[in-house]
Amino acid sequence: MPAALPSNSETLVTVFGGSGFIGRHVVRALAKRDYRVRVAVRRPELANHLQPLGRVGQIHAVQANIRYPDSVAAAIRGADIVINLVGIMAESGAQRFDAVQGAGAGTVAKAAAAAGARMIHVSAIGADAESPSRYAQAKAAGEAAVREAAPDAVIFRPSVVFGPEDEFTNRFAAMAQMMPVLPLVGDGVTRMQPVYVEDVAHAVADAADGKAKAGGVYELGGPDVMSLRQIVSGILEIIDRKRWLVPLPFALARLKAVVLQFAPSPLTLTRDQVTLLQSDNVVSDGARAAGLTLEGLGIAPDALQAVAPQYLWRFRPMGQFQRKNA
Repeated sequence: MPAALPSNSETLVTVFGGSGFIGRHVVRALAKRDYRVRVAVRRPELANHLQPLGRVGQIHAVQANIRYPDSVAAAIRGADIVINLVGIMAESGAQRFDAVQGAGAGTVAKAAAAAGARMIHVSAIGADAESPSRYAQAKAAGEAAVREAAPDAVIFRPSVVFGPEDEFTNRFAAMAQMMPVLPLVGDGVTRMQPVYVEDVAHAVADAADGKAKAGGVYELGGPDVMSLRQIVSGILEIIDRKRWLVPLPFALARLKAVVLQFAPSPLTLTRDQVTLLQSDNVVSDGARAAGLTLEGLGIAPDALQAVAPQYLWRFRPMGQFQRKNA
């Protein structure tokens, strides 16, 4: 076991991917616990929004790209804890699943081990080397690479994550603004366990505090298991819009994705995303039995329907103070 760190204010945490959706919440959670935070991102000039989350000088951004080992090693130099949050939902240019979520995760873990830093890695439920999804395969490869380089690393596998800046609930709400009909891939039967981004951030911060089991693989889900149809119906209720939910068979969705992979957000759909929707995305019985969940960390997860109205109100026809069905 590593020696106890003197205090959070003297502990430096390097966070890869700290400017992204989950990252900004993790950075804020760490700052609230008085950690010094170094945010490693490809473009530091786009991470200035993080500095107000902490005290003056507590949070600073440095340039690093997990596809380049030298930049990763430089970003980790002097750090006591390393957190990897880097992930992509679709490939673009040099940002490929294998390079970013597979080899990239291993690069971070190797550099952390060489620096004697504790490693925390955020993966995803569904990570599976045998999955037909290249995204899920790369996530599994990343976990394996992290485990090989840093056997005591804590790995978190969240289900689909929701929150104010997400590309999940906001995406469906934006589509409902634009379209009278919402297609549901596979008739929306895929089961998910939406988890609030703040709960994920608190779990990561708890691991930084040393409260997570060394070498543990935690599966993070919210309090409710819901089908995609139930989730979309709930979003429509929150934003007070009535839309037709039309089944889109998987075979047809894959054909449409050939074109929609090039469409602008929120209409983007890739064939790999369609493949992912063919499998449920929920916390396993094994994780629950072993206490490797949010509840096992002492975190009571927030429900989608309790949190989403706080930020989806902007998609209502008349805004925040509209009366329902007025």
